[in-house]
Amino acid sequence: MQYTKEIKGDRASVKIYCDSFNERIRIDGYSGNLDEVNEMINKAAQEAAAEKVIIKSQREHLHYFIENGYELEAYINGYFHGSDAYFLAKFLTVKRKMSTGWEKSNRILTEVQNLKHEDKYPLYSYSLQRADIDHAERLAGLYKRVFPVYPVPLQDAKYVRKSIESDTIFLFVEKSGEIISAASAEIDKCLRSAELTDCATLPAFRGGGLMKQLLNGLEEELVKQEFYCAYTIARSLSFGMNAAFRQLGYRYGGRLVNNCYIYDKMEDMNIWWKDLSAL
Repeated sequence: MQYTKEIKGDRASVKIYCDSFNERIRIDGYSGNLDEVNEMINKAAQEAAAEKVIIKSQREHLHYFIENGYELEAYINGYFHGSDAYFLAKFLTVKRKMSTGWEKSNRILTEVQNLKHEDKYPLYSYSLQRADIDHAERLAGLYKRVFPVYPVPLQDAKYVRKSIESDTIFLFVEKSGEIISAASAEIDKCLRSAELTDCATLPAFRGGGLMKQLLNGLEEELVKQEFYCAYTIARSLSFGMNAAFRQLGYRYGGRLVNNCYIYDKMEDMNIWWKDLSAL
């Protein structure tokens, strides 16, 4: 079960994303007295039997959370309406803190960081399309084929339809009536930031630059809507996805240990970000 709830105390409030599927909670917003914020988070983590707590912290509160047992995992430049966000984690079990793919992820990151940025992309005989609710069934079919396991139920057409109705932008490419590649931008109009996510390409069409075109198309749409920041949370074990964002000019922001179940297991995720205001 995955849902967001807001908790209000006497002197503080927190916005918590409860994610029992991935055995975690994530604090997407907080305000007021930090001691009361911390108490509410601890209580929520206990009630949810969470193995990991994630906080998107503002710069001025970084030291407070570190003093209360959190570790800095990553950052995103310009996330909070132009101000930086810091991803802090508190691990509540030993198993959740132990990464089994850390060394391989480091090797992939080193290879990716040696790649050069690309300004041009290959042209195809088919073009990018923006999805509406009528495309939800076919998008869900693509995600069902590509991802045996995914952090959110993208294989469910109802979930995809609800995401589109909630202003998530899906772009896709089709061939002979079949969607072969897609990606989305989950936007936050208040913060003026967006997460590029849900990247999927059928195996037969990988390696040709389709995903870079989709991501570039999403960027263009975000710039039109005056968003300041784009970021992604990519599988650290995926050379292709990390390479795509590196070559598109994104900067590495850190790694989230055992962040979520994706593909076929619990995995570490890399954060990449880009300053759209400079485009």
